[in-house]
Amino acid sequence: MEDDASGLFAPDRVAVVGATDREGAVGRAIVTNLADFDGDVVAVNPGREEVLGYDCYPDLQTAPDADLAVVVVPPSVVVDAVRDAGEAGVRNVVVITAGFSETGSEGADRERELAAVADDYDLNLVGPNSLGVLSTPSGLNATFGPSNALPGSLSFMSQSGAFITAVLDWANDQGIGFKDVVSLGNKAVMDETDFLRQWHDDPETNVVLGYLEGIEDGREFIDTAREVTEDTPAVVVKSGRTEAGAQAASSHTGTIAGSEAAYEAGFEQAGVVRAENVQELFDFARALDGLPLPDSEEVAVVTNAGGPGVMATDAVGDARLSMASFGDDTIDALSEMLPAEGNVYNPVDVLGDAGVERFADALDTVLGSEEIGCAVVVAAPTAVLDFEELAEVLAERQAEHGKPVVACLMGGERTERAADALSAAGIPNYFDPARAVDSLDALAVQRAVEAREYEEPAEFDVDRERAREILTDAADRGSRRLGVEAMDLLDAYGIPTPEGEVVDDPADAVWVANDIDGDVVMKIVSPDILHKSDIGGVKVGVPDDEVRDAYEDLVTRAKNYQPDATILGVQVQEMVDTDAGTETILGVNRDPQFGPLVLFGLGGIFVEVLEDTSVRVAPVSGREADEMIDDLDSAPLLRGARGREPADEEAITDAVQRLSQLVTDFPAILELDVNPLLATADGVQALDVRLTIDPEQL
Repeated sequence: MEDDASGLFAPDRVAVVGATDREGAVGRAIVTNLADFDGDVVAVNPGREEVLGYDCYPDLQTAPDADLAVVVVPPSVVVDAVRDAGEAGVRNVVVITAGFSETGSEGADRERELAAVADDYDLNLVGPNSLGVLSTPSGLNATFGPSNALPGSLSFMSQSGAFITAVLDWANDQGIGFKDVVSLGNKAVMDETDFLRQWHDDPETNVVLGYLEGIEDGREFIDTAREVTEDTPAVVVKSGRTEAGAQAASSHTGTIAGSEAAYEAGFEQAGVVRAENVQELFDFARALDGLPLPDSEEVAVVTNAGGPGVMATDAVGDARLSMASFGDDTIDALSEMLPAEGNVYNPVDVLGDAGVERFADALDTVLGSEEIGCAVVVAAPTAVLDFEELAEVLAERQAEHGKPVVACLMGGERTERAADALSAAGIPNYFDPARAVDSLDALAVQRAVEAREYEEPAEFDVDRERAREILTDAADRGSRRLGVEAMDLLDAYGIPTPEGEVVDDPADAVWVANDIDGDVVMKIVSPDILHKSDIGGVKVGVPDDEVRDAYEDLVTRAKNYQPDATILGVQVQEMVDTDAGTETILGVNRDPQFGPLVLFGLGGIFVEVLEDTSVRVAPVSGREADEMIDDLDSAPLLRGARGREPADEEAITDAVQRLSQLVTDFPAILELDVNPLLATADGVQALDVRLTIDPEQL
């Protein structure tokens, strides 16, 4: 694929391959929609001499040179049509035709062939199974949708073509405009990451929007989005959040939906603003497109209605924003201008008899205060308040102070002209105070994203060869599951483990136990026996003189429980006082889109009950590892709540990063659990480990 895909959105000549004048045909709809295109249009169809007034050619080789080919021929000849485009020197192709990977194995084979042809000719190919592309500056509407878009500075990609038609219809009613729109279709070649990159380089795109059902390459998406979101906001709705939704997404587009935890972590690490639904997507987009970012997360609410003011305050409590505490100067100034019954604290109540002037003075005061980063104006309709005049004042004060202001003019028809005036000034208006606050919250999220400094993950000095040897030995034994016999894997990567060894002879067990101070813990070692304690496969507090008998007893129990189990021996390990710290879990799960996910949280017996965990996509940097601790509801336990001794957080973040490096280095590790990882004031220790490997990846 070419680096620059600008020809997709700004071609000089478009060729419609499969153009027709037949009523109801998609080829006719596309030609018709190109009527307002600034450039040239040519039709390609060996069965026609002209189509709807355009000259028609038998193939792209004989047609005038085109920058963009829109292919709408039957599935069986799509690959030939795309090869024809490559031979003719057309570099940008949109395949409208369906009948590819979304239909089954035959379609999937055809799609692979299509991608191979695109690769051979270095084509920017959108689709197949795409609604098409449009771009308002040139009047390009190479889609078969019923509506064109209004001009604007939002660029929008969607994995669902039907969703685009609905959004355009709705956005036209709302006065929301777009710069570029693309229907991704099956993403055989170009995917969401390509368009993030394209629109980042486009000075006419202020905000990138996406409706995604899945992401092709999670790691590439994160790395690209990090660069993009440093100065261009990206807002995404990701469907398939629930298990049922994920299955529906898979059957809809052939996408294997990654786990919700992976998307949540990936978007956060990428700096993408996550919208839960379509309303939020465009609420956030309007705020990010029209308003400056706040200097702080301190918000002021100015209202003429007590109830809606409280609703706005509640919404702030649910957001990352904070209700600003006014200084004495601000309170004094508000006291002078408001009636005695008004509220000079936050939320500021200018009372129901307030006219535009009282709103203007109050807004002037709060926006002029250093304690305020942004403001919400909530106004219910009254006989003394002219909404159009209020809109004019809001626009003036917002421009003057340079701080983001959102409006909540509550009402019906009488708010429409005021809302239009606000929109022209870049100020969004909402009926619901919570939506207004959420939009300010999106600005605060973007502010935090742009203030971030991404650090490269640390590269620790580890014994990679020792780790490979442990994994290879297991694979040679035919083992896919490993238990405590893999503790040396953690040692090789510098994650502390208790003193001990796995032995396959009772005499060796005695020898190891004698080298360890105090009593020992002994565990049966078998990849076939997962829950060792359930079968009496663990003995705690074994003195040296009982080690030989304990060894024999553990092996006998295991053989009685599962005669065909592979028994590698017994682990002899020093006793660790688990009451001296907090039991945590450190784990990894490999996601199909994002690769290894590192999980940290409360461990031991609580992990499945409380599910207090945090997830990041590996490799994990030091800052991200620190944030994983901050994310936990139980973080105060680690930090010394109720007189507990604080855990060594530096040792925790070090272990998180080392495990992240291990699973990044070895794609053969599919899953890994260190549970518990005991966190104490003196550091951490991995007391138990389980992992699953794919021998073919070694």
